[in-house]
Amino acid sequence: MPSAATSESLAHLDLDAEIQRLKKERNAVLLAHYYQDSEIQDFADFIGDSLQLAQAARDTEADVILFAGVHFMAETAKILNPERIVLVPDMAAGCSLADGCPADRFRAWKAKYPGSIVISYINCSAAVKAESDIICTSSNAKKIVESIPKEQQILFAPDKNLGRYLIKETGRDMVLWQGSCIVHETFSQRRLIELRMQHPEAKIIAHPECQEQLLDMADFIGSTAALLRYVENDNAQQFIVVTESGILHQMKKRAPNKELIAAPPEGNCACNECPFMRLNTPEKVYLALRDLEPRLEMDPELRERAKKPIDRMLELS
Repeated sequence: MPSAATSESLAHLDLDAEIQRLKKERNAVLLAHYYQDSEIQDFADFIGDSLQLAQAARDTEADVILFAGVHFMAETAKILNPERIVLVPDMAAGCSLADGCPADRFRAWKAKYPGSIVISYINCSAAVKAESDIICTSSNAKKIVESIPKEQQILFAPDKNLGRYLIKETGRDMVLWQGSCIVHETFSQRRLIELRMQHPEAKIIAHPECQEQLLDMADFIGSTAALLRYVENDNAQQFIVVTESGILHQMKKRAPNKELIAAPPEGNCACNECPFMRLNTPEKVYLALRDLEPRLEMDPELRERAKKPIDRMLELS
């Protein structure tokens, strides 16, 4: 984290101009998730959800990848680009789903179900990816589950809410790891009912990481990118958005004449913002490009094992 003295010394800089200059000097690409601060999204060369960012990382020709997202996303970029420098503005930008699925416990869980196919949501560590047969994102999870023969038992980790949604959508019985996203778990059914009463014409759109009772209220369920496309293309003029509020920035840019209502959690807090995503700041992006630090490094053997299930996902996507 930049110190107070560092922040003061950066105050006179035009960060936008400096970041653009450094990107050119370093032959760097800045990849940002939709949940990043709006200012970082505006700096980015590419904005996307987890699948889109994995594809962009795979296809880049840059020497340096600066990943404004969370740690597992940067790991994916490094897995796909072992020879490139991968920077993370703040190494503490983790993920509750990844943290709640440590590799040792995951291996022990997997060992209880020999012969199963293991599908892991991309929101997990490289060590868990290395123990998996195939990775998925919310964009392609249904397609990947349906690609597995019906007689084959499936283990799904680490998001139980996404897993339950997929069971309902595909009719497949899966064994679920009991993990969840701290942001999507905070959304309140009571508050959502209140919002629907206040805005009866609004459509409710939700990410499948939300709890089942919220998904049952939704007019549309989809990945972050799918929610964005839905707002852009649907005829409705009001939308209640049940996911991390960072996506509203791109929704407003794509559909400036539509009213977007961020679904609040229970209580008066900013709990619809991911605290990990918001650890990245424009100042940290600038410093990472200036110093080429902090760098994400990975054990080569782990990288090779983790790459196989990611490659399988990208082939299917």
